[in-house]
Amino acid sequence: MSITARTRVLTLFGDPVEHSASPEIQNAAFLEAGVDGVYVAVRCATEDLSGFMRGLALAGGGGNITLPHKEKAAAIVDVSSEAVRRTGACNTFWGENGQVHGDNTDVEGFRRALQIFMDGPSKGARALILGAGGAARATLVGLLEEGADEVLLYNRTSERAQAVARRIGGQRARVVPVMEELDGERFDIVINTTRVGLDPDDPTPIDFELLGRAGAVMDLVYGRHQTSFVKAAERLGIRATDGMEMLVQQGAASFESWWNKPAPIDLMRNAIRQSLDR
Repeated sequence: MSITARTRVLTLFGDPVEHSASPEIQNAAFLEAGVDGVYVAVRCATEDLSGFMRGLALAGGGGNITLPHKEKAAAIVDVSSEAVRRTGACNTFWGENGQVHGDNTDVEGFRRALQIFMDGPSKGARALILGAGGAARATLVGLLEEGADEVLLYNRTSERAQAVARRIGGQRARVVPVMEELDGERFDIVINTTRVGLDPDDPTPIDFELLGRAGAVMDLVYGRHQTSFVKAAERLGIRATDGMEMLVQQGAASFESWWNKPAPIDLMRNAIRQSLDR
């Protein structure tokens, strides 16, 4: 497929973006689906985000937002999805009828990845979320929408976790202020939403032996190496997965927002595997 003056431009804005596999995933999907688009990654400072987003969207394009701009992006869009309003974060945008629309496909991406990993809905589950950033918010919304019974949040700064729990969790979420209070606690699933694990030498963010039970473990970090979080869980015989499937699923949800057609998910999954193998 050739790029012409009619080709729609979709862009990943963040800082940094050099590590992202999204261009390879989305361009492979565009080609497979036969849509006239190209996807690129652009390093963007916070003060430039509004101009970039609005200019691109109103010219017929769109794209994704990654760290550290998701909260800023939520304040820029004109029309917000329910996921953006609940989380206060936006990772997908596009132009429509002269307005900038925004969604948080991390929520849907997490839900889809969780259903695949857990072989169905997580109704009645008891979960532990590590972290309190944008990914934690999307994860908490996703867990509650899937019917989780109770979600505990642990973050090094407990005040930030309290803000997330109050905004989203209601009666089904509470904060653990210190790690020691998790001693003996039992969970159906433990989810790492922090950046710990991006570096192969990072330590695991929790000692699983502190817990009474961890039925399954999900790390939202992905990469060419297996994270310390996943390694530590598997050493104890706990079923574990990294964030690759969530990346694929949130990318598929973004594709569907831009093109109003089903995403070629199997191809997108293969594209990221090939990218990580290189």
